[in-house]
Amino acid sequence: MTTFPSITGSRLIRALRKLGFEVIRIKGSHHFMLHQDGRCTVVPLHRGESIGRGLLAQILRDCDITKKELQKKL
Repeated sequence: MTTFPSITGSRLIRALRKLGFEVIRIKGSHHFMLHQDGRCTVVPLHRGESIGRGLLAQILRDCDITKKELQKKL
């Protein structure tokens, strides 16, 4: 099993922007991100908290990217 570093919402948003995602709207602390090809996801941005393992896995599935692709952009 590989270890994946703890990641905050703002760091994840920066990495997704490098992969071509744009923040299309914000509702409270949730940032809705959309890619030009139609892929979309929601990233919570809570101060002082990191994204949980399960939620990160769901975001990666929504974005159709792998952990390795994300690690390269972090």
